[in-house]
Amino acid sequence: MAAAKTSVGQRRLILHLGVQKTGSTAIQRHLNRNAAALADRLVVRTPEEGSPMRPLGRAAVAYSLGPTEDREIAMKIAFEDVLETLPANNLPVLLSHENLAGAMPGNGGEVGLYPTLPQIAARLSQYAKGFAVDVVIYTRNMKAWKPSVWAQAVRTDGYQHGFQEFSEQTEAMPGWGDLLRRMSDALGPNRFTRFKLEDEADPELPGRQLLRHAGLDDAEIGRLTRLDGPSMERLNASSTEFLRRLNGLSLNPHARGKVADLVARAQSLFTADAPGEGTS
Repeated sequence: MAAAKTSVGQRRLILHLGVQKTGSTAIQRHLNRNAAALADRLVVRTPEEGSPMRPLGRAAVAYSLGPTEDREIAMKIAFEDVLETLPANNLPVLLSHENLAGAMPGNGGEVGLYPTLPQIAARLSQYAKGFAVDVVIYTRNMKAWKPSVWAQAVRTDGYQHGFQEFSEQTEAMPGWGDLLRRMSDALGPNRFTRFKLEDEADPELPGRQLLRHAGLDDAEIGRLTRLDGPSMERLNASSTEFLRRLNGLSLNPHARGKVADLVARAQSLFTADAPGEGTS
């Protein structure tokens, strides 16, 4: 899909809202690695540690799990904090954060397909006064996406159930077409673009479709520094099962997070993977 048209006199703001487990971490690593090379073409903001993008992502997830007025105000303030860090020039801006999609299935009891994502996107567009906003999401084949989301929910969100129960809980979830329709209804067809992860041909140059959308051509993208390894790779089956059982214990969240990090770094201590396991 062609890039959205920019209103005369307005600075372009591209909101890449994930969704989770569609290559967002790799895209962000690639953007950060090439920040200097992109600096004269594009202003980039990703959820780096200590950046205002982190609280914005947390505010969006909280709002998605309970869209109250107070949580909407918190999300607005967090977004304005991000916008205040932008340099005062006319370069287009790319904000990339998968948590701006809201809670993924398995997080906080969510079992739907991003029911508040259209609302979040519309709210952020309204808050961005003076910008020409267009929204981007990536999707992934649902058959591959669901197991990856389940494993991620176990790893980062304290999800306690096995994949079979997760499948049963999300059985009524519609396909991506439902989300795409809701996004178009909320934003209009000219302010929303969907890309498929399967159309990213080179894993060492992730986000090619997004960078084209931001105005770079293939030659410019090809000159960027490539990634040298996978991002946020899925844990092996035994490591995931260990964490799933750990999630059933009454642990301090900070302590649990430290254990999860240790497990991710020491997967060789666990038994062999199950067949078909190991994708990100």
